[in-house]
Amino acid sequence: MSRFSIAGIQMHITTHRNIEEMRQRMEILFHLYPWVEMVVFSELAAHGPAIHTAQPMGGSFDLGPFGFRFMPLAHSILEMSACVIDTPYGRIFHSGDWKLDDQPVIGEPSTAEALTAIGDEGVLALVCDSTNVFNTSDSGSEGSLKADLLKSVKAAKGRAIVTTFASNAARLQTLGEVARESGRTLCFAGRSLHRIKDAAQANGYLKDLPEQIDFREVEHMPRGDVMVVATGGQGESRAALGRMAEGNHPVPLEKGDTVIFSSKQIPGNEVAIGIIMNKLARKGVLTVTEKQAHVHVSGHPGQSELAKLYDWVRPDILIPVHGERRHMEEQARFGRAEGIPKALVQSNGDMVRLAPKGPKIISKERTGRLILDGDVIVAADGESMTQRRRASWNGVINVSVALDEKGRLFGEPVIRTYGVPLEDDMDDFLDEATEEAEKATGKHNRDIEKLREAVRLAVRRTATRWTGKKPIVDVGIVEAA
Repeated sequence: MSRFSIAGIQMHITTHRNIEEMRQRMEILFHLYPWVEMVVFSELAAHGPAIHTAQPMGGSFDLGPFGFRFMPLAHSILEMSACVIDTPYGRIFHSGDWKLDDQPVIGEPSTAEALTAIGDEGVLALVCDSTNVFNTSDSGSEGSLKADLLKSVKAAKGRAIVTTFASNAARLQTLGEVARESGRTLCFAGRSLHRIKDAAQANGYLKDLPEQIDFREVEHMPRGDVMVVATGGQGESRAALGRMAEGNHPVPLEKGDTVIFSSKQIPGNEVAIGIIMNKLARKGVLTVTEKQAHVHVSGHPGQSELAKLYDWVRPDILIPVHGERRHMEEQARFGRAEGIPKALVQSNGDMVRLAPKGPKIISKERTGRLILDGDVIVAADGESMTQRRRASWNGVINVSVALDEKGRLFGEPVIRTYGVPLEDDMDDFLDEATEEAEKATGKHNRDIEKLREAVRLAVRRTATRWTGKKPIVDVGIVEAA
């Protein structure tokens, strides 16, 4: 990357920790909306001031030779915006996460006329969300959920628990209205819910939520008089719903209670969510999902919405992003079928030149996951983490061998094991491993590295015979002076 000069980084979704690490390692000025500013940077204040500036909705700024304009779009979080980037070679429209919604509950997305005006200016490239490209229908309106949510809560005989994405403030607004109209007292359970709610209210949103009670008061109220909004809809074991299902949360769940999943199963979380649902079923708790009632809509566009954006923006190039490779390939195919002249599907690390003479992948840069291990950032696929994983799966064996002044074995090898699953057979294993290590110290002609490898292989083969695993074997050799 040293061959290129970086003027800015467009950040889609990040975490407090990611921003903190970037702030410590790079001089970055963050441009963001007031609600995002409060949610992200309030938790970082203890670590020193962050260099950032709050932008008004629809604001703009310049960065080097580039101009940036924010265009509000509907999504399942507040203040979501596309970014229009003016460059010397053409205009880029980066959608971010988005959908079309005539009833977003909160916020005012850009109109078709405003988006068409961007297209009239000319758009070189559209960088676009691919998450729901296989859906032929619209994503659905946030405002359409209230009726079925209210019906499901009113049908609940005992306590009503609703779990949803904490960041979806519009859903919290709807659930507040559902609690009020169903005659139930509202309660939030989960720190992230309170953080999102407080930041939203501080910025003028969620002003008419009904009065809430602390979740520690729920147990003392009649079961049919309360509605709890809880975190944990993705199967997180330590979130509020996971602890309720386990029976170690102040909000107790009993037979006849109802849990409404006002959320979608994110791919990869199916097993964890299933574990929570099975625990609820064992308690006799009824679960309601989007398969039983209209209690969730996606925040990502289906094909019909994509086609409308293509028609409004009219890009020369389509760059699909978000989702898996199959989603991006499908959007490239769909975009070409809808009349976009060029489309390019890239992978992580691909350096893409949009213009001139683009789109074209011009280089491949190193990418991958980074792990914060204590105070050190290391590559997830680096040597240290690979060894850590091997040790956790297979265990570790240390072997100490002493040699006299003639290079002969002095005493018995000393073997210690860590995490090798032998339990009651440990003594017998150590006897055999010691014997095999002794045999391996035969003729080595004072070649210490050859001896070390022979002992290592002998002990590991023994461990594999006993356990079926291949532990890390470290051999230390002490030579007499």
